[in-house]
Amino acid sequence: MLTTRLLSGLLVGLVGVLGSATPAAAHAADAPDGTDYRTEVTGVAPALPGLRVRVLEGGARLELENRTGRTVEVLGYAGEPYLEVRPDGVYENTASPATYLNRTLAGDTPVPAGADPTRPPSWRRVGTEPVARWHDRRSRWLEEAPPPVVAADPDRPHRVRDWVVPLRDGLRGMELRGTLDWLPPPDPLPWWSGSLLGALVIGALGVLPRNSRPGRRVTAALAVLAIVGGLAALGFALARGADAGPGGMLLGLVTGQLWPTVTGAAALAAGAYALTRRPAGDFALALAGTCLALFTGVTNSAVFLRSVVPLPWPAGWARLLVAVVIAVGGGLAAAGILRLRATGRATGTGPAGPSHRAAARPTGGAASRRPARRWSVNLR
Repeated sequence: MLTTRLLSGLLVGLVGVLGSATPAAAHAADAPDGTDYRTEVTGVAPALPGLRVRVLEGGARLELENRTGRTVEVLGYAGEPYLEVRPDGVYENTASPATYLNRTLAGDTPVPAGADPTRPPSWRRVGTEPVARWHDRRSRWLEEAPPPVVAADPDRPHRVRDWVVPLRDGLRGMELRGTLDWLPPPDPLPWWSGSLLGALVIGALGVLPRNSRPGRRVTAALAVLAIVGGLAALGFALARGADAGPGGMLLGLVTGQLWPTVTGAAALAAGAYALTRRPAGDFALALAGTCLALFTGVTNSAVFLRSVVPLPWPAGWARLLVAVVIAVGGGLAAAGILRLRATGRATGTGPAGPSHRAAARPTGGAASRRPARRWSVNLR
């Protein structure tokens, strides 16, 4: 059957991607899927009531919320005015090189020739809320090679450095202080093993005949699993959007987290459709499961390899969600293919089907029209 061949090809592609999976980069806004460097904010000195700072997206960005009713300034790399967080919004200085260097995580935006930290500020409004979010090179490790202390002993946590971002409240200088630590990456083998084992167990349910009593129960179980996998995918997408800040949560679902959102919704729809016990339910489950495992599970599998993940939860919860998505998605794909193949054999496309039995029957031809020979014996 064409559908069976299509799904078999998708499953082969899934296995191939699983075997070559590496940490993916930049799926939610400009945030990596994981890192082994933990950025933390320790405070603002001197403290200012109404001023709150936190780390977003696994250390990729800093967020400064200013509810003081005054203007707080973030200084650039040469001590020049870079951002102003005013009561009516956020303004950036187009003359500051930091405006361009901090635009992306990689810092690869070209700095215009006219950008000069010694020039008077030229302010441009970029937000209507007193909340600024930006990439800051001072709070992250930018080199490809690890720090010497990490290279000497990568299996232990290390303090890489204390970092400072200078602020200004009017004429008063302030400091945003934090730490950067190395955390050894986790062992990915238990997570991959659990994911693949779960996929095999779920896929094995597809060997039960669809029209038998156990088979009907399996259909309901697979439908429920599809709903569970869809909720896990949507939960992961929502968590990544929430970690990007309240303003980017909904936008992130249709931009950086588009595939987890779409595949999660598709898995929910496939599960609901399969519960109606319609003939195409197996195909819907298999297709939704394949897309779920590929475009949500495997593409976010970097959480198995990194100690810090861009979610507002402990890293273990993120790994559990991705493991559930891979196990459910891969299992639904395998179970659906097995059931579709069994259905194809039962309807006559296999060796034991009616077409082969019909071919064994004699058809009307010259031999069938030949009259029977009569024998007689003369007894006289």
